[in-house]
Amino acid sequence: MMSKSTVGRIYMDHAATTPVDPEVVQAMLPYFTRYFGNASSLHSFGGEAYDAMENARANIAKLIRAEKEEIVFTAGGTESDNIAIKGIAFKNRSRGKHIITSPIEHPAVMETCAYLETLGFRISYAPVDSYGVVDLSELEKAVTEETILISIQHANNEIGTIQNIEAVGEIANKKDVYFHTDAVQSTGKIPIDVGKANVDLLSIASHKFHGPKGVGALYVREGVALDPLVHGGGQEKGHRSSTENIPGIVGFGKAAEIAYARMTPDRERVSAMRDRIIRNVLNQIPLSYLNGHPTQRLPNNASFRFEGVEGESLVLSLDGKGVAASTGSACSSKKLRPSHVLMAIGLNEVQAHGSLRLTLGRENTEEEVSYVIKVLPEVVAKMRAISPLWQKRIDVGKWRGKVSVQPE
Repeated sequence: MMSKSTVGRIYMDHAATTPVDPEVVQAMLPYFTRYFGNASSLHSFGGEAYDAMENARANIAKLIRAEKEEIVFTAGGTESDNIAIKGIAFKNRSRGKHIITSPIEHPAVMETCAYLETLGFRISYAPVDSYGVVDLSELEKAVTEETILISIQHANNEIGTIQNIEAVGEIANKKDVYFHTDAVQSTGKIPIDVGKANVDLLSIASHKFHGPKGVGALYVREGVALDPLVHGGGQEKGHRSSTENIPGIVGFGKAAEIAYARMTPDRERVSAMRDRIIRNVLNQIPLSYLNGHPTQRLPNNASFRFEGVEGESLVLSLDGKGVAASTGSACSSKKLRPSHVLMAIGLNEVQAHGSLRLTLGRENTEEEVSYVIKVLPEVVAKMRAISPLWQKRIDVGKWRGKVSVQPE
C-alpha cells in the first residue's frame, strides 16, 4: 500500500496561495539591488522604478480589460476589499448607508461590512441557492434609495462557484449603485472584462496566480471617488499613500503577463484534471458530494464533503500521505467553527465540518492526480472505520450511479 506520494509532495491548495513562477522571480531580482529607486523621486533611479511600475500596471490592466490609470496598487486582496468598501461607504454616507453583499463572501468583505455596521451602516445579504449562486431577483429587490454599494464576489474561494457578475453589474448600473467585486480567486484563471460587467471596483491579489505575496491591486473605474484609508504622500492617486513596493509590483506585473498569455491552455488543462478528480471521487467514495455549482465553477476547484468524516482530520491525514489540501478558506482554516459558506448553502454543522477543498495549479501533473485519486478513498475509508459519525452499513444504491462516467 502506498504511504507516501511517489512523485514527491503534492500541492493542491492553490486557492490559498500559489508558488511564485520562476520567470516572476527573475523579473523581480534586479529591483532589490540594481533598480532600487523610489518611484516618486525625480532622478534617474526613481525614473527606472517608475517606468517598471507603470509597465506592471499596464499588464495588470490588460488582464481585466481596464485602462492602466484605473489600477491602484495595494498590499493584497484584503486591503483592496477594505479600500473599495470603506472608501465608497465613507465617501457616500450622506447619500445613504445601505450596502448589499452575499452570505458567502470572503472574510475580507464580511468583516469589513460587519465593521461598518458598528458605524451605523445597514448591511443586507442577498441569499444564495444550494450551489452558492446569488439570487439576482432578491438582490434587485433589496436595493433601496439608501443603497450605495453592491459587493458580490466573482468566484467563491471555498466552493468555486462563479457568479454572473455581468447580471449583477446590470442591476447596479440600472439602480445607480456602485458595484464592487472580489475577483481574487478568478483573476488570471478566467476572462474578466470590467467594462462589459459594469464593474466600478475590482479586487486582485498577486499571489493567487503565481505572483509574490504582499502585493495586490484595486481596479477603480475612472470617475469613481473614494475616501482613502491611509493618508500620507498621496501615491496611487491618493487612494493608497505609501512608497510603492516596486519588486513586488514588478513580479505582480510579470505574473499578470504570463497569466494573460497562458490563460486558455492552462484553463483547459487544469479543468480536465479537476473533472477527473471529481468524477473518480464521486464514483469511488460512498456518500460523497460536490460542493458548489457542477459546471459554473472555477477551473481548478474541486470541493467535496464526505459523510462521517471530519475535514480537519482528513486534511492532516492527506498531509501525512504527501498531499496538501484544505477544508476551505486559508484565512479561516485554523478556526473550529463551521464554514459560513457551507452553512449559507444549506449544510448543517456536521456536514460543513466534513469538507475538503482540492485546488490545482499549472504545475500539477496527471501523475499527481492519479495518486490523489488512489489515496483519497483509502484515507476516507480508514477515517470512517474509527468515526462515531459513520454508520457501518449504508445503502450503496444511494450513491452509485450519481455520475454517468465510470471511474478509472
